[in-house]
Amino acid sequence: MSTAQIVIFEPGQSMHEAAAAYVQQRAEQAIAQRNRFYFVLSGGGTPRPLYRLLASPTYRHSFPWAQTHLFWSDERTVSPTDPESNYGMVRDLLLNHVDVPHERIHRVRGELEPALAAEAYEQELLSLAENGNAWPHFDLVLLGLGSDGHTASLFPGSTHPVREAQPVLAVTASYGGRPAGRVTLTPPALNDARNILFLVSGSEKAGAVAATLQGPRNPSKYPAQRIHPADGAVTWFVDRDAAAKLDMTDKT
Repeated sequence: MSTAQIVIFEPGQSMHEAAAAYVQQRAEQAIAQRNRFYFVLSGGGTPRPLYRLLASPTYRHSFPWAQTHLFWSDERTVSPTDPESNYGMVRDLLLNHVDVPHERIHRVRGELEPALAAEAYEQELLSLAENGNAWPHFDLVLLGLGSDGHTASLFPGSTHPVREAQPVLAVTASYGGRPAGRVTLTPPALNDARNILFLVSGSEKAGAVAATLQGPRNPSKYPAQRIHPADGAVTWFVDRDAAAKLDMTDKT
């Protein structure tokens, strides 16, 4: 199992600038090796500055957008024009400003019912899979962390059984006050990625960061603990507030 690398950003340091550089490095590496970059995007507030940076002139013109395929780690089952749409957020902040070929934008069809949206996304992933797999081998997955320990739409208390070869799950029950009506990539698909980057900021996340990385194993309570690829690299970029409860003598 991969050991997580933790990078803590002090006040005044730009976690998002470092993340943008990290994404570009992974993209260039993937394209040099496989002539394409499979990048899974995250919703939530923390990655918004990253998407704005990637849309800025610095990255708009230097990033290999034409060879990039974009996916989503999870989505709410709402219209793509709804303010709650993860795709809509990325479209407004990033896609409207860069030249990603339309056929390489693989969104979850949130306007469908959860089961239908999950089925359609699973078929989309299958169409890009290789070597008999049920999903693509993602080059980079961007994830966040909720204050309750969730990541993507994998929530505390979820009891959904996941098949070994199931890449997508429809979330049809409410957990901890979070409403149903979501579609998420599953741990098997996420853990197959070559690289996973968590972006976490804010003091309200400090307990979840410490519990996920250094607490007793309890993935039902802290679903982000389910993200542990056998071969891929896991990197955590966290600001000082989110890292406040970490024991940095523990080399997680």
